[in-house]
Amino acid sequence: MRNPDIDLDSAFDPQAFQCLGHRVVDLLAEHMASAARREGPVLPAFTPAESLERWPADFPARGGADPIALLAQVAADSNHLHHPRYVGHQVTSPLPWSALLDFVGAFLNNGSAVYEMGPVSTAMERSVVRWFAARIGFEPQTADGVLTHGGSAGNLTALLAARQHAAPCDVWEEGLAPAGALRLIASDQTHYSVRRSAQIMGLGGRSVVPIPTDAQFRMRPEALATALREAKAENSTVVAVVASAGSTATGAVDPLEAIAEICEEHGVWMHVDGAHGGGAVVSDRLRTALRGIERADSVVIDAHKMLLAPALATLVIFRDGRRSFETFSQQAAYIFGGQDPAETWYDLAQRTLECTKRMLGLQVYASLKVLGTDFFAAYVERMYDLGRTFGALVAGRPYWELATAPEANIVCFRYAPPHIQDANEFQLRVREAIVCEGSFYLVKTMLRGKAYLRCTLINPRTEASDLEALLLRVEAEG
Repeated sequence: MRNPDIDLDSAFDPQAFQCLGHRVVDLLAEHMASAARREGPVLPAFTPAESLERWPADFPARGGADPIALLAQVAADSNHLHHPRYVGHQVTSPLPWSALLDFVGAFLNNGSAVYEMGPVSTAMERSVVRWFAARIGFEPQTADGVLTHGGSAGNLTALLAARQHAAPCDVWEEGLAPAGALRLIASDQTHYSVRRSAQIMGLGGRSVVPIPTDAQFRMRPEALATALREAKAENSTVVAVVASAGSTATGAVDPLEAIAEICEEHGVWMHVDGAHGGGAVVSDRLRTALRGIERADSVVIDAHKMLLAPALATLVIFRDGRRSFETFSQQAAYIFGGQDPAETWYDLAQRTLECTKRMLGLQVYASLKVLGTDFFAAYVERMYDLGRTFGALVAGRPYWELATAPEANIVCFRYAPPHIQDANEFQLRVREAIVCEGSFYLVKTMLRGKAYLRCTLINPRTEASDLEALLLRVEAEG
């Protein structure tokens, strides 16, 4: 029976929604303006316990909280990614237009499992995939793929297809036992989602063979060739070689051309994790650094990293589009009617981990359509150039060290004057002090036994002067 005290009509009233929407946008616009003025802390210094106290589970039966006051506190307590001194993880300050697209997609709520549920976003997704396939260097009429929620899901999607392709049996129907020993090969700098994918697929973490990297943290091709020969001698089947196009720790790009040559020689699937650096394909100038990516069998690119989209939106693109249907070789005849999946490409749940997903096609398509491809190329180039500028700034100051010359917009650096006895401890301590005071948000990483401060230059408002101020702040602590 309907509760007469609950007014559903008011909750869905268009005019009330319009009024509230204006107030929410005003709140966020002021939040963005305040961040651009470099006001306030980048990250408010609340411990997990303190945050839990600020957000108790005291939900009233009849509601009554002021929605704008509530959202104002949400904005104030959050990590302020629009602040130019946010230089932390690889999560972008999303474009206002892109955030509005996310809002529209959430409001329309058209899932993309089957075409009937999401006709517009399905068509947009197909066009976005083909455009990026062409930028990678694939033949857009034979390449294919999907958008999925995040790079981890993207890597898993591609590697599931690679497993089905490489295994000597139908793993989906027969299980892993008849397949024998299956291996993944990746550099020792590969994102942890690759090992996690191996574990999810039932291969076990030890099935991932780490390949050592050179002084620039790039996979060594000669070591890869040795690992493939050893796998063959052991009668192990290599599911895929995973190359990085912008590693998480340093932004290093593996030598894709050399890796492609070796993979082709051994008949092994080549997957490129371009979650971060793959976005450089939008730039004619920067895509030359990814030479060889067009020879990969599958590529992952995160739009929520270098394409200014809100999280999460990841492209998973296959050079041979029919391989994308091998990710899940399970039957769902009650939905798909037993047809050739290539003919029903528009029913995307055949190829995605998600049976329901947001309107990811809208998110990327409308950004490219409204702002233009040159806009995104210029943004990526600016961030990469700033990375090199910051690297030169670090290298030119006494007692500073770079882990490697930046290839992209990730810079790893440390301050190690001779009077600091434990340089590793100092990097951790100064980072904690800076984050707690809120003057910057940056992260840390360990590389070959050394602790480094690490910046991802992803906010388009970050300037070289901000980065010089960061160095001065670290030196003051020392």
